[in-house]
Amino acid sequence: MSKRESIARCNLIIKKLRKHPASFTDISDYLALESELQEYNFNVSKRTFQRDLEDIRSLYNIDIQFDFSRKVYFIDFDEQPDVNKRILEAFDTFNALNLSDRLSNNIHFEKRRPQGTENLYGLLHAIKNQLQIRFAYQKFWEDELTKRNAEPYALKEFRNRWYVLAKDIKDQQIKSFALDRLYDLIITKLRFQLPIDFNVNQHYKYSFGIISPNGNKPEEIELSFDPFQGKYIKTLPLHESQQILIDNEDELRIRLTLYITHDFLMELLSYGENLRVIKPQRLIDDLKSIFNNVLRLYN
Repeated sequence: MSKRESIARCNLIIKKLRKHPASFTDISDYLALESELQEYNFNVSKRTFQRDLEDIRSLYNIDIQFDFSRKVYFIDFDEQPDVNKRILEAFDTFNALNLSDRLSNNIHFEKRRPQGTENLYGLLHAIKNQLQIRFAYQKFWEDELTKRNAEPYALKEFRNRWYVLAKDIKDQQIKSFALDRLYDLIITKLRFQLPIDFNVNQHYKYSFGIISPNGNKPEEIELSFDPFQGKYIKTLPLHESQQILIDNEDELRIRLTLYITHDFLMELLSYGENLRVIKPQRLIDDLKSIFNNVLRLYN
């Protein structure tokens, strides 16, 4: 059996168990059917199937377990549900990319610059082992690269970009560095001590995006969306603090608790006339000022 068939079989097993748990017989029948449809040999013995489960755990970090009471196999999402969902998203994308050369007229991928993900593994190693890093970095508003020495604390994703949250050794400030603007990463042998009171989830608890609060306090925000836009806001909340206050044929009104940062302002501006800010007043004033400045450009 070719390596290609083995990998494809593992993919089919994952696909089958993502829908619902299944017995070995159900999985065998499914693989037999796919063998006929795809003209490959996906048929397996019980022993080979057990090896496949180990390969799936090793390659994809997807844990498939057996329920002895129901005698079915299932994918265990309990330990890290969010991580496992992202793994399955990456799995779907990987399979789509493998097909893209044969279905170039059927799949249209967003054209964008690389995200710097080649440094993810190295950064995770440095974070886990508390090793200082050195790299060159280029800000959007600066032409020159700057050399940085930092203590990496965590990785964060926002809007299809990855960032490393790290303490800049030069000024001892915790900053976010975009991986797509990070070059020549070096993982040193210099160790650092992670602050006992640092927690990445707590650090970003009241943040929208990656901009640090700079000492400000989170504020209670009320937003009113028209009913159509409200459907999107309900299915894809703006923030984990989102609470629905009113949901009727006239509006969807929500409450958030956030730092008011540039990232958040840009998000609100993207909704245009479909959004009305109820409070706080300073947020209303900021948006009014921005809209007035925009109007001046067209006068």
